[in-house]
Amino acid sequence: MSISRTYNPKETEDKWYKYWLEKAFFKSVPDEREPYTIVIPPPNVTGVLHMGHMLNNTIQDVLIRRARMLGKNACWVPGTDHASIATEAKVVAMLKERGIEKKDISREEFLKYAWEWKEKYGGIILKQLEKLGASCDWDRTSFTMDEALSEAVTDTFIHLYKKGLVYRGVRMVNWDPKGLTAVSDEEVIRKEVNQKLYYIKYKVSGSEEYLVIATTRPETIMADTAICINPHDERYSHLKGKKVLIPLINREIPVIEDEYVDVAFGTGCLKVTPAHDLNDYELGLKHNLPVIDILNDDGTLNDKAEILIGVERFAARKKIAELLEEAEQLEKVEDYKSQIGFSERTDSAIEPKLSLQWFCKMDVMAKPALEYVLNGDVKLIPDKFINTYRHWMENVKDWCISRQLWWGQRIPAWYYKNEVVVAKSKDEAVEQLLLAESRNGLSDEEKAAFKEEAKSLISQDEDVVDTWFSSWLWPISVFDPSVCGHPENPGNADLNYYYPTNDLVTAPEILFFWVARMIMAGHEFKGEVPFKNVYLTGIVRDKLGRKMSKSLGNSPDPIDLIDKYGADGVRVGMLLCSPAGNDLMFDESYCEQGRNFANKIWNAFRLVKGWEIDTQLGAANEAAVEWFDNRFNEALAEIEDNFAQYRLSEALMASYKLVWDDFCSWYLEMVKPAYQQPVDQFTYKATKEFFERILKLLHPFMPFLTEELWHDDEIFASRSELDCCIVSNYPVSVDVKKGLLKNVEVVKQVISEVRNIRNSKQISPKESLPLSVKINSEIPYQRYSGIINKLANLSEFIVVTEKVQGATSFMSDRDEFFVVLQGSLDVEAERERISKEIKYLKGFLKSVDAKLSNERFVNNAKAEVVDNERKKKADAEAKILILEEGLSAIK
Repeated sequence: MSISRTYNPKETEDKWYKYWLEKAFFKSVPDEREPYTIVIPPPNVTGVLHMGHMLNNTIQDVLIRRARMLGKNACWVPGTDHASIATEAKVVAMLKERGIEKKDISREEFLKYAWEWKEKYGGIILKQLEKLGASCDWDRTSFTMDEALSEAVTDTFIHLYKKGLVYRGVRMVNWDPKGLTAVSDEEVIRKEVNQKLYYIKYKVSGSEEYLVIATTRPETIMADTAICINPHDERYSHLKGKKVLIPLINREIPVIEDEYVDVAFGTGCLKVTPAHDLNDYELGLKHNLPVIDILNDDGTLNDKAEILIGVERFAARKKIAELLEEAEQLEKVEDYKSQIGFSERTDSAIEPKLSLQWFCKMDVMAKPALEYVLNGDVKLIPDKFINTYRHWMENVKDWCISRQLWWGQRIPAWYYKNEVVVAKSKDEAVEQLLLAESRNGLSDEEKAAFKEEAKSLISQDEDVVDTWFSSWLWPISVFDPSVCGHPENPGNADLNYYYPTNDLVTAPEILFFWVARMIMAGHEFKGEVPFKNVYLTGIVRDKLGRKMSKSLGNSPDPIDLIDKYGADGVRVGMLLCSPAGNDLMFDESYCEQGRNFANKIWNAFRLVKGWEIDTQLGAANEAAVEWFDNRFNEALAEIEDNFAQYRLSEALMASYKLVWDDFCSWYLEMVKPAYQQPVDQFTYKATKEFFERILKLLHPFMPFLTEELWHDDEIFASRSELDCCIVSNYPVSVDVKKGLLKNVEVVKQVISEVRNIRNSKQISPKESLPLSVKINSEIPYQRYSGIINKLANLSEFIVVTEKVQGATSFMSDRDEFFVVLQGSLDVEAERERISKEIKYLKGFLKSVDAKLSNERFVNNAKAEVVDNERKKKADAEAKILILEEGLSAIK
């Protein structure tokens, strides 16, 4: 295979991805191997690839590719989430473009349009993941609205209802007035907004006194049912038991007392509006206050408001302020900043609203889900999130699972007159109605008549379940949806082989909304955890620390990045700056660094490929080969340890340094033949084997480049169709010779010092220099003399027993080296250089002495740590002594 001067990702990526698919390398079926399973956090079917997806799926692909190379049966299940609110919004927008209003068509017609939209646009993000190199088993692609998965949701609802864990009731929910649906806490985005604080005068009944109350929502005063004061606030103690009049409508409401009131906020009085504030609702329950809901579902005022009926809430706010001012009941208005919740999908300000909805009890289900994490059955990575998880689970509230939408799994509840039954179908619902106690004595004829009447009158709930109510079943339903809702079902072969899955890679912000609920569902239907490890990624931010978003215009298009830097370059760039659980400050320069790394590997390969081999030459470079063999295994052990602790960024950086620094900058320089000279067979064979190991090591991070080089038939000979890097055996680390590695580090330091002397003295790299060494250590310099001579360009390298007068000297380990320069030595410059080094070493020695004089450190630190500090002290003292002798010898 001919190899171009520069790496061209476009020529390799589509080729190898297609090849991997054709050879079914991503496909997994149960066998005798150990399974390694990941289920993808299903992206919204409405979505396109963004930077968060890029990070999340790169991490998953690294883990799955490495597991595959370790000989495990790697299965990565892809799929998408039907995203009820987002998809319905897209379909409604599409219909508007066609001149169709949702309210003018039937549910069935709307769903036809929704499926049409899904088939046209729903697969975009999965195709984009292919560009990234995601090695998913595409034959297993699932969609949360697939027929079998939807049936699983229905069965789960019925199962939990029968257990008393699902119920219907009026509760306070997050209401989206634009989307006309309840939304989950996760779908509410908190934003700091500029508001006004209105100071409103409430007249105390039977007096001329006014009570001033500060509020940001004057449009809700008509829903007030009490004024609350702190019982310890002496300013208002005279108002206990009194009543006040609501401005504009003059309805009388009581003054109540509760320590909940913050005496320092506003005027220290609180208007209590149970229908329109969650905290007020809880206060209302505690004090048995009435609830007056003055808002329609679309955010306009209803007739309970008594005034401004039909006016939109924010327009009403302005109008109320004007009316209050006209009535001389507005004392003042101040600028004020506060956090407001907005619907993630419609960007409409969320309205706390009492609503008749379906709920799932969480307290019972949360207990085992918490224990799994606290016991370590599910590991959160990093573990700093355990406390957050514990807080959520110990303060869990019931989950509102109904949504006022058409796209989604319809709630299997049926209504007949005043009766409610939960059943899978209309016929089953009618049969349940027949079982009611009031119909026990019906004759067969009466039962038949009832059935006919019931079938004509019964109706199914119009709502659908929350999308999370389907995705919490994901680790089970993608393998065997029939188990969901049926814990007695033993499950099929796939579920029993792949479940529980191994690693889940997701974002911390859905730790409760999705991760915790999957653990609950796993316990409920399988009696065990759904995954063993949860790797929590950080938020992708720009270099200014801002979260990347389309609205800010600071988020690059991932596909554009891939086109510019190649998939491997982007993968490396993302991972270089992504420590687990911590936000990453992304800059496009990281992708450029990734591309440069790919080019570095490519050029190193070209270098080796260009060597001519002379089989008559004797084996050379044994020392360099032995060193890199050990260095590779040392780095591999570090990389394996990083993987074991899910430090993927550190694993990549260790691989990066091994290849760029140790292999390219040192090893290849040690062994490459002189210009237009051949290389010996031993060196070539060893270098080729090292390259093969490097390709295996890098494949999980850089799959396309490594596969391309793997198939170079000039270096590696022709490979079979199935002999691919993707399924090659991952390297196995062996014990290393630590003494040898330490010796070569000293050798590298010697070479660097000679090079530094050249640079400082402006001596040409082509000019050979003599080097002498006065040895105090056990380092066998004769073994590495060839490397030192070559890389330092020496005319001679000899051992001496005395100091070389008039030479430039330096220390490495405990040995003193001397370079005799042609011409006179700049005595003052040399004295200054040695003096600076002595000053530095004395400062270092002072810090070591401080540690060793600290009794707490000496008594509590590990013995090897203390011994290491003592060794540092001895080495520094020896170097200082030698340097001081050298300084005194300069004349």
